[in-house]
Amino acid sequence: MIVRIPPRSADSFKLKKGQRLKVQNPEGKQVSDMILINEHDINEKLSSGKTFDYEESVLITKGNYIWSNRSNKMVYIVEDTCGRNDFLLAPCDSKTFTHFYDSHDAEPSCLGNLSEQLKKFGIIQDAIPTAFNLFMNVKMASDGSLRVLPPMAGIDDFIEFRAEMDLIVALTACSAKDSNGGSFKSIAYELLD
Repeated sequence: MIVRIPPRSADSFKLKKGQRLKVQNPEGKQVSDMILINEHDINEKLSSGKTFDYEESVLITKGNYIWSNRSNKMVYIVEDTCGRNDFLLAPCDSKTFTHFYDSHDAEPSCLGNLSEQLKKFGIIQDAIPTAFNLFMNVKMASDGSLRVLPPMAGIDDFIEFRAEMDLIVALTACSAKDSNGGSFKSIAYELLD
């Protein structure tokens, strides 16, 4: 069954070891923040630093694993038709919107949406790590500066993961306008056995 996450919202669910998760961009040019947490120990969560260490790259795509803060494999990326994701930038919150957009219309934010979804699993907002940002197009210049560009993901581009442990997963349809090329769209996902 395909589940659609409406614009500027989120969902969460359990993914068992060996199951696959397919996250799709049904309308194109939309980012999704993804959080992975060990279902049996919520202190073990995805880690950008460990993933960069073990995968020896900051561009994580097909053929890479995402690793936990305890150096365990969490998911394997089976397919990635877009090939561009980000693991550098944290989920947006109200302060992010104020800083970048001088906006007081800061809700809903990705951090707020993730927090709302994860609290049913006993996970507090301060425990939410840097997300793996599916389809997000962040470019790094030679001087280390970063630019967020519109997503390269087209209609129906997708990324598929295989769970390497039992997981709690949270996904957003990102709320940061610049991350999504100036508009907000839905994200779809499907659990596959």
